[in-house]
Amino acid sequence: MVLTVTLNPLLERRYSYKNVTFNAENRDGSLAMKAGGKGINVSRQLNNLSIENIGLTFLGGSNGKLLKEILVKENIKISSIRTENNTRDASIIIDESSKSISTFFSLNSKITSIEVEEFKLKMDKMIQNCEIVVFSGSSPCEEADSIFPFGIEIANRYDKISILDTYGRHFNTCIESKPTIIHNNISEVEKSYSISIKDENDKIDLLNKFYQNQIKQVYLTDGGNEISASNFDFHFKATPPRIQPVDPTGSGDAFVAGVIYGLTHDLTFEDTFQTAVSLGSLNANRFEVCTVSLAEVERQKTNVIIQPIGKRMKTLDVSPN
Repeated sequence: MVLTVTLNPLLERRYSYKNVTFNAENRDGSLAMKAGGKGINVSRQLNNLSIENIGLTFLGGSNGKLLKEILVKENIKISSIRTENNTRDASIIIDESSKSISTFFSLNSKITSIEVEEFKLKMDKMIQNCEIVVFSGSSPCEEADSIFPFGIEIANRYDKISILDTYGRHFNTCIESKPTIIHNNISEVEKSYSISIKDENDKIDLLNKFYQNQIKQVYLTDGGNEISASNFDFHFKATPPRIQPVDPTGSGDAFVAGVIYGLTHDLTFEDTFQTAVSLGSLNANRFEVCTVSLAEVERQKTNVIIQPIGKRMKTLDVSPN
């Protein structure tokens, strides 16, 4: 069982128009209500890969009620802590002719200290009943900043695999809690650490820094550009397939689902890396978020080139003679 933890869920109101003109009236648009938030996206993609999972999140107000109804319709299993404040939402404007997308977010939800403690109590119990726990997305407010570090420490205590994909105020505290695996976008790491990553040597230095903090695997994505990764102190880079991006929303979440697929199916690191890169690139080529099928991944994997950087790992053939 995989547990996904989302602190900042999102109710998406997606408006699609044949043509969009800003600073003018736009009529006859179609409306679709969608569930967003990074951990929720991971859960959706895991469902499409037939991996059993459940999510934990905050839900509150009328937006929270709508979001829960959408999750039920999508067959995304969610346990939630009710909040006094309304769950955040966003209006997403899609121009079908130019295949462009614009997103307008509301303010983040305010979480109280009492709600945080209730969340931690439930999360502790749920971590005990899973093999992998994923901490995804931003923290909505300072009161919630302690949740991910607490959860990572709990996962370590119960000897569970923890995957971290976050940024912002609590990023460094999360890293200090020693997650098993991290995934981050280069720009998010730069902002969180207030650093500049200019070339491959900078990336290797960062991978080494994470390894020195006892993080076993690291994945650093950069849009459609080359991806850097480490497995312990072995370094790799991947060249993703060339695609025409439509909407990159959720591509990092699809990538994380690919890492989980590799873990749950005992794939080699290189095969896991290929799977994750394939999922991320395929997701960016559509408006629907984290709905990639395994058949699509298998076709795409041959287009992903993985190369070791520096010393090479030895792959042992343990098949019977």
